[in-house]
Amino acid sequence: MSPTFRSLGVHNYLLWFIGGLTSNIGTWMQRTAQDWIVLTELSNNDAAAVGITMALQFGPQLFLAPLTGLVADRVNVRRLLMLTQALMGFLALGLGIIVITGVAQLWHVYLFALLLGIVATFDAPVRQTFVAELVETNDLTNAVSLNSVSFHAARLIGPAVAGVLTAVVGAGPVFILNSLTFAGTLIALKAIRVKDLYEQPRASRERGQIVAGFKYVRQVPAIMVILFMVFVIGTFGMNFAIFTSTMTTIEFHRGAGEFGMLSSVMAIGSVAGALTSARQARPKMRTIFLASLSFGIACSISALMPTFEAFAVSLILIGFSSLVFMTTANSFVQTTVKPMMRGRVMALYMAIFVGGTPVGAPLVGWVVNQFGPRWGLAVGAASGIIAAALCGYWLARFKRVRVRYSRSWPQVRLGFAGEGSAKELATTEIAIIETEAQKGS
Repeated sequence: MSPTFRSLGVHNYLLWFIGGLTSNIGTWMQRTAQDWIVLTELSNNDAAAVGITMALQFGPQLFLAPLTGLVADRVNVRRLLMLTQALMGFLALGLGIIVITGVAQLWHVYLFALLLGIVATFDAPVRQTFVAELVETNDLTNAVSLNSVSFHAARLIGPAVAGVLTAVVGAGPVFILNSLTFAGTLIALKAIRVKDLYEQPRASRERGQIVAGFKYVRQVPAIMVILFMVFVIGTFGMNFAIFTSTMTTIEFHRGAGEFGMLSSVMAIGSVAGALTSARQARPKMRTIFLASLSFGIACSISALMPTFEAFAVSLILIGFSSLVFMTTANSFVQTTVKPMMRGRVMALYMAIFVGGTPVGAPLVGWVVNQFGPRWGLAVGAASGIIAAALCGYWLARFKRVRVRYSRSWPQVRLGFAGEGSAKELATTEIAIIETEAQKGS
């Protein structure tokens, strides 16, 4: 089997991949339909309303992450996943019913977004840690990347289907259909061979374990800088629903079908980025740096596109760079962290990445309302460039970057030194900190 898809040769992971793909298609269908009815049916093309919906859906990450991370480190993650997936299916069903019956108001969508966000806050770190039980440690980076392939392959299909169905039969049936797709994940979880799982160490039940997770993160500068980058880009850059919906309606005066198509076009780049990441033997900091810089440049290009068609094509680069960044950052953190800390660290990771949305989405929505959709993309461009600058500072701080001046050509050559495994890198950094502390004492 090709190294890119080697994790699919593992029976349990293959089941998880198929079930997740089915559920992810439905999730993207619901996101597209939800954003569309908020923007066009329940408000008067109000981008801020879309931002508030996103904030309510992702806001619980900010407040519940320490608790949900500890839960992920302590409980049977397979059983908890079955519970969270079932609850999200019921929420999708309820939203579909009130939309079909014609009683839905904006506050109803806000409420369902909040409830879904609470359940998803428990689901997210468990999904992250469960991957480590499905494959061997050497295949963890590949498995994380293929999870992204599943998520964004669904993004190719889901928004396009949702756009067509929303235009033909309305958003209600889309939500009902999404509720049925959660059965795919539940069936896969039921069929997994429990005896073949790679059991991970569990956190102790003594007091102070939440605080211990924060202390652990502070000891590894590589994780700290990635969390800062993830916060900046996740908060101000990855508000794709606002960018694509407002560019579609306000800038180019198109409809639901074209809106769904834009998400699918972006997913072409996302799948390509995830497959590129899957080929990596190990995640590298220089990849994270280059991907964040490319994301900033890609958003700048998209903001300048004069036609709908040109804008659609430019989204491929945004999808590619954002996925390489997200997947490599995720893999770097997962392969660096101690197994018994993985749930708490990944919960913090997801809280920073997703939980920044309550801050960024309304702000970007306000920028769009005041200055236009292109300026919203400019905010995204700035986030990528700022994140790259943060990473560049870290590389220079820990002497992981060399700058060479060429006399024959007027250029600066940037090289990256000493890139071992993520775990080796983290160990080196901790040793540097301890050495500096000894010198100061």
